[in-house]
Amino acid sequence: MAFVRAGLILAAALAAGWWFAATPATATEDEPENLPEGPGREETFYSCTACHGMAIVTQQGMSRARWDDTIDYMMARHGMPELDPADRKLVVEYLSVHFPSRQRGATNPFLKR
Repeated sequence: MAFVRAGLILAAALAAGWWFAATPATATEDEPENLPEGPGREETFYSCTACHGMAIVTQQGMSRARWDDTIDYMMARHGMPELDPADRKLVVEYLSVHFPSRQRGATNPFLKR
């Protein structure tokens, strides 16, 4: 009886694996409207999504200087087109306001003794 149950479980797992492999994942669409409102939202969206989704951007938390350095890195390392100085200022400002640096440790309750 246990052998039959194990066989049924294995068959169900294989069938589920086939179904998930055959069913394409539903990707969420990146849209500028999904980002926080503010000056530079569209410039940021279109500058970033030319190469990758916004999820990789929105999960970051960096200072203004670090965002600016990241743009330099993207241009040097990944061939990102150079931004117009006014657009770059808007993008860096937008990112630093809406995705600021996250201070770790200072407010970590697990570090209080």
